[in-house]
Amino acid sequence: MDKQDGVDPGALRMNDPWQDTAGAGLWIPDQTAPEAGPERTRPEGAPRQDLETGAVDRSAVYLEVQDSAAFQEVRARYRGFAFPAVAAFLVWYLLYVVAATAAPDLMAHHVAGDLNVAMVAGLAQFATTFLLTWAYARHARLRRDRAALDLRWSLATRTGQERVR
Repeated sequence: MDKQDGVDPGALRMNDPWQDTAGAGLWIPDQTAPEAGPERTRPEGAPRQDLETGAVDRSAVYLEVQDSAAFQEVRARYRGFAFPAVAAFLVWYLLYVVAATAAPDLMAHHVAGDLNVAMVAGLAQFATTFLLTWAYARHARLRRDRAALDLRWSLATRTGQERVR
């Protein structure tokens, strides 16, 4: 079905510069590039362009952004939060599971009324999940979002993928 409710679905597509990385030949060496001659030279560091259409070789731009210090900084900030947070949460979860199986008397100890240690620890798992989600969103907002948006904007302007939001 090509059309839905009278609207061409192709017209609704938003041009996301990251969506077309596979089609841009990012992971495949460019073996069809024309031989460089005097009329086909480009400044050092400038992305390759097709002389007939003026299209920018996106793979070179993507690789340049991936190698940039700003991109590496965003990735390092992400890893600096995500890896320790995931490790801590897994340790906390596995501690709960091991305690439930290895120390049933401890987990059955009543804290208040019918509430025992196992129920408190199980509810704490939910609280920890929400706390970790909040901490991740806050970390992303304060430490990564601005730099990532700046990278995305510079990439979009260099590949001709600007769009209005």
